[in-house]
Amino acid sequence: MFNGVEGLAHVPELRKRIGFTLFMLVVYRVGVQVPCPGIDVMALAELFARAKGTLFGLFNMFSGGALQKFSIFALGIMPYISASIILQLLTVAIPHLEALKKEGQAGQKKISQYTRYLTVAISLVQGLGIAIGLENMTAPNGAHVVLDPGWGFRIMTALTLMTGTVFLMWLGEQITERGIGNGISLIIFAGIVARMPSALVDTFRLVGTGEINLAFLIFLLVVMLGVIAFICFMERAHRRIPIHHARRVVGRRVYGGQTSHLPLKVNTAGVIPPIFASSIMMFPATLANFSQVSWLQNFSSFFAFGTLPYNIVYVSLIIFFAYFYTAITFNPADIADNLKKNGGYIPGIRPGRRTAEYIDAVLSRITLIGAVYVAVICVLPSILISKFNVPFYFGGTALLIVVGVAMDTMGQIESHLITRNYEGLMKGVKLRGRRA
Repeated sequence: MFNGVEGLAHVPELRKRIGFTLFMLVVYRVGVQVPCPGIDVMALAELFARAKGTLFGLFNMFSGGALQKFSIFALGIMPYISASIILQLLTVAIPHLEALKKEGQAGQKKISQYTRYLTVAISLVQGLGIAIGLENMTAPNGAHVVLDPGWGFRIMTALTLMTGTVFLMWLGEQITERGIGNGISLIIFAGIVARMPSALVDTFRLVGTGEINLAFLIFLLVVMLGVIAFICFMERAHRRIPIHHARRVVGRRVYGGQTSHLPLKVNTAGVIPPIFASSIMMFPATLANFSQVSWLQNFSSFFAFGTLPYNIVYVSLIIFFAYFYTAITFNPADIADNLKKNGGYIPGIRPGRRTAEYIDAVLSRITLIGAVYVAVICVLPSILISKFNVPFYFGGTALLIVVGVAMDTMGQIESHLITRNYEGLMKGVKLRGRRA
């Protein structure tokens, strides 16, 4: 690892890519501080102070605190992620999208174009809905959040938020093409990491006042390092299914006869299951926060964050969505057909339907392991806060995203270094073709 970091000094192109990525992230963080016009920022801050554990808190986390400040990036990159997930799900149901997916790079380019159009539509709808919702909200002190309500404010807010989301989408694509890759993920990563310094400051302040014991803080740091190491291990874990390729004689050449493997990730669904599960669990609390209906208040308090019913339903939803999303995005029948067409087979398993059933059985078993792992990480914050009085939120979807993006980014940097080294091996070598 340290050798790779030292190698950055000898790769000018990689330094430029990293510098460009950091500059784009700085632009993003500056835009988070620019508020939308027509909003009482102080009243909105008081309103968000009581919105913890609701959908607003979840969206605020993904926007890097931009929603709480109601900046031009208040919607963040979530509309683009929602559009991508919707198109992924529609690929299974719409034959035209399924055909585009099988066309390779040209089809993927068309799907990306549809994703951008859908992102604009979702941003406009969400921006208009937020503007109408803010007009009916007041802070606990009675101050109105919107200074001058009306259609002028609604249209201006919807267009501003849509433009901010489109700019973030363009920013992520620029990081992917001209930076070190994973542009959309890095924007979410930067938004989550930007809130960590304040949590560290609050923790050290509590240690200074004696509210947190120093020994307990050291124990907590050891647990945090262990959890991060466990996430790194599980995100890289996969099951290898051996694949043999039959020999084919074409003329005087023999093709195939090789052995490879089909890697199946333990956590195939990634962070999608906890995002879906969190949205469902936070929806009643969001409604109860702005409603005085007694049964809704009782229902929300019964499923409050950290309670046993909340954790049971939350874990069940994560496991369900892990299987659901894996079934949508991974088709064992297509894998079996591709293996059969290319002359590949699994030792001891007949090609075709038997191969698809075998892959599906293996995938079902490892998906359960991955779902339980994600559920444990997502339930960890409620245990730390309720049982050990930890003053900050550690774990959950945010930690999975941060660790996963950090690992992917290091992999991108390593790929650039390896490519550079291969180019160095070939530098100065003249390859001559055969003469007739």
